[in-house]
Amino acid sequence: TDLDRMQRLAQSRYGQGTAAMVADWRTAINAMQGLPDEEMLIKANDFFNTRIQWVQDPEAWGQKDYWATPLETMGNGKGDCEDFAIAKYATLLLAGVDIDKLRITYVKAKIGGPYSKVHAAHMVLAYYPTPGADPKILDNLVMQIQPASLRPDLTPVFGFNSNGLWVGGAAAPATKDPGAKLSRWRDLLARAAAEGLG
Repeated sequence: TDLDRMQRLAQSRYGQGTAAMVADWRTAINAMQGLPDEEMLIKANDFFNTRIQWVQDPEAWGQKDYWATPLETMGNGKGDCEDFAIAKYATLLLAGVDIDKLRITYVKAKIGGPYSKVHAAHMVLAYYPTPGADPKILDNLVMQIQPASLRPDLTPVFGFNSNGLWVGGAAAPATKDPGAKLSRWRDLLARAAAEGLG
């Protein structure tokens, strides 16, 4: 990881505003280190939910489906659900949260109340204190972090991190190589590495 490189890229690609946000992000990560996981989750969730505007991919990136690096999200100042989940995931890893506790999770979200039949694709970050635990959900649409058991509007489809891919809410990974199944994840990791997130 080379956050100095990311800082320089923030300035050269996006200008002073993004460079200042990246500096604030780095300060936040440093302040989070050593805190209990629960506190780190709140700080990472709040950092992006209060600074980044949620929009759909065509408006944010001019593409139907694009997974942005944390630098791209901060540079753009807006992104969709996976951009929030990815940025929070990277933040928590840098702050020292165990990777095995974090899964970027693709869900079906029920829109319009508990009896609605309308579902939309959505992505959140799930935090598992232990492998089989009820995960805590970091969402860009619901500010408060809640256990999945209190989010009946979300049905997990699959979750992943750099170490594996899980189907549904399974405790054991279906594969140890998520990049083989998720080309967008593989591409994102390569771009993030080039920006300093090794």
